[in-house]
Amino acid sequence: MGTVRENWRVILLILVLVGSLFALFSPTMAEDGSDAAGLASSGVTNLQYGLQLSGGTRIRAPLVGVTAEGVEFGGDQPPAIEQAVAGELDGVTVADVIVRPTSQTGGTVEVTIDGVSPQDLGNALEAAGYTYEETREGVTEQTRAQAVDILSNKINEAGLSGGTVQQIQTPTGENYILIEVPDENRQRVVDLVNQRGSVRVDAYYPTDSGYEQRTVLEQDDFQSIGNAQQGGEGQLPNVPVVVRESVAPEFQQAMIRTGLASQGGSRCSYTTNPNGTDACLLLIVDGQVVNSFGMSPGLASGMRSGEWAQDPRFILQTRNFSAARQVAINLRAGALPAPLDIGPDGAGTSSFVSPSQGQQFRTDSLLTGIIAVFAVSGVVFVRYGELEVALPMVVTALSEVVILLGFAAGIGYPLDLSVIAGFIAVIGTGVDDLIIIADEVMAEGDVNSRRVFQSRFKKAFWVIGAAAATTIIAMSPLAVLSLGDLQGFAIFTILGVVVGVLLTRPAYGDILRALLTRDS
Repeated sequence: MGTVRENWRVILLILVLVGSLFALFSPTMAEDGSDAAGLASSGVTNLQYGLQLSGGTRIRAPLVGVTAEGVEFGGDQPPAIEQAVAGELDGVTVADVIVRPTSQTGGTVEVTIDGVSPQDLGNALEAAGYTYEETREGVTEQTRAQAVDILSNKINEAGLSGGTVQQIQTPTGENYILIEVPDENRQRVVDLVNQRGSVRVDAYYPTDSGYEQRTVLEQDDFQSIGNAQQGGEGQLPNVPVVVRESVAPEFQQAMIRTGLASQGGSRCSYTTNPNGTDACLLLIVDGQVVNSFGMSPGLASGMRSGEWAQDPRFILQTRNFSAARQVAINLRAGALPAPLDIGPDGAGTSSFVSPSQGQQFRTDSLLTGIIAVFAVSGVVFVRYGELEVALPMVVTALSEVVILLGFAAGIGYPLDLSVIAGFIAVIGTGVDDLIIIADEVMAEGDVNSRRVFQSRFKKAFWVIGAAAATTIIAMSPLAVLSLGDLQGFAIFTILGVVVGVLLTRPAYGDILRALLTRDS
């Protein structure tokens, strides 16, 4: 019993190592980790690989927009303000203006379209009769958070497993949206996120003075959206939808007034003869007409009788299946409040890592780790020349890496090059601390008394404790701030230091005490 009490730190280290190995190799952990995260798995272990080690696409771009802060609304409601500001700017619609109240009398106004400068927005506000404090480039935090949610939904709806979307901020204060999608080519990801995703349905119908067009269904008017379908015999690819019950009666009446639900329905020839067609429904995505269609006699009859509003279902037809799939994704995910600045002249960047290159990175990382282990082991053996001192030192240092790998596998944290660099840094700093312990304990010759050993060990531990605190303080900003690759490096360096101070360094002290002392 006394042996257990004296060596409880070593026993605790062994138990933690067993738990880490379980997290690394247990099939049950593989199910929870890889399936939930959707990341590339290593196969042999439960480790998950991030973009750099599995291949895939990374996009880093700001949102397009300018913002006016401290705008005094003067009692006007947001829709009226949006309309007034849009009317003062060329090429800007109400959909491109976002008004967010932040107090009872005022708030912010954003214009989310390219080509509008902060000065342009200021001039538009003054022309519309509103005062403001300042205008600046960029959008608000609420808009960025909304964009992250919608982009995440888009990636999930498109079936791009393992994709992540987050906000990051540079040290100089610029805000970016970072999108990472493992195992997916660049063009598909860019096409998906580069669309704003605004979907609406317009009625296009003849009048006495020509043709008129007005919106009859907007994005929020759909209660449910089905999966894109190829279409059967004589039917185009389509997306089944259900209109909200609160909207269905008004939409039904609009179809009757515009002539779409006339006797026998309507035959649409908008694409070939827009000035000589029956009434049409236009499916519009991001301001572009992607398809036009009429109404079947059966559906028209149901609308005229009022039965359709009791079960408001119909289909949105497209010209091809890829367009139908994109419409379904946009309807489910919602419209981006602002587009991403990814264009050739934009501030955004995109990159692609091929799966074969990711495999090469994994191989190189493994070789680098092995070289680091052998280099550290060689230095330790040359320094001490005593197996009973050097071998526990190397084994203890490597146990920290095993614990960190088990932690990463257990929570499904994706490994990338920055995390691998953190592991190598943990090996180096860990051995440094163990050398400090060994040198302090053995500085004045052989240690025969455990009391003397404990005194010397405490002195060494205060030194490495202070060094650990310094490292944690220095790395904390990198771990907290969203600085991309630096965050993973900082997190695992801090974890390695914490594991070392609380677990491996004390365990090494117990091992060294047992090897070097003889009395109790």
